[in-house]
Amino acid sequence: MGVGIRVAGADDRDMVVRLLDAAFRQDPVSRWVFPGEDYFRATHHRLMAAFTDIVLDAGRIDVTEDGSACALWLMVPAAGPAGEGHDDGPAQVREAVDPANERVELIGRLTGEIHPAGRAHAYLWMIGVAPDRQGEGLGTALLTPVLDRCDREGLPVYLEASNAGSRRLYERLGFTVPADRVLELPDGPTMWPMWREPRP
Repeated sequence: MGVGIRVAGADDRDMVVRLLDAAFRQDPVSRWVFPGEDYFRATHHRLMAAFTDIVLDAGRIDVTEDGSACALWLMVPAAGPAGEGHDDGPAQVREAVDPANERVELIGRLTGEIHPAGRAHAYLWMIGVAPDRQGEGLGTALLTPVLDRCDREGLPVYLEASNAGSRRLYERLGFTVPADRVLELPDGPTMWPMWREPRP
């Protein structure tokens, strides 16, 4: 579809945070972490900022030229998932976002526990599309070049889908949900860990 894509830099940080904040406004996991409309609006962007800073430092953010969509990527070595050996990571994020909100830390610990270890892989931490541009194929346009490169390099890809709609998109792109890996958040929504083997 001819979507221009570039790698985001430090100057794009605030734009990426605003985009993710808007893109996940109706996401069931985000709403579980930040219950209540006023609290969500006052605090959610802080979590998106923490995620953006982590990936700007240790990974790569792809963004469409018009700033309507972005994808946050980390490369995970064979030794284990991102952050392994740094058990204080979720606690540090909680401290930066809202020390009183235990769910900020819990979501990091729970997703860390189900993150596959043992094989190097690309980790799609999150992908966000502006609400008024969703359904236009921007997510697929962002993901396809990376998936093609992973196929050429023989590298699997991992992600956690936070809603049924995104799960269907990822299934169309070759991701599957491993048996017994579905994450049911306490008194909250479901997350689907998804894995994609490289294609020949």
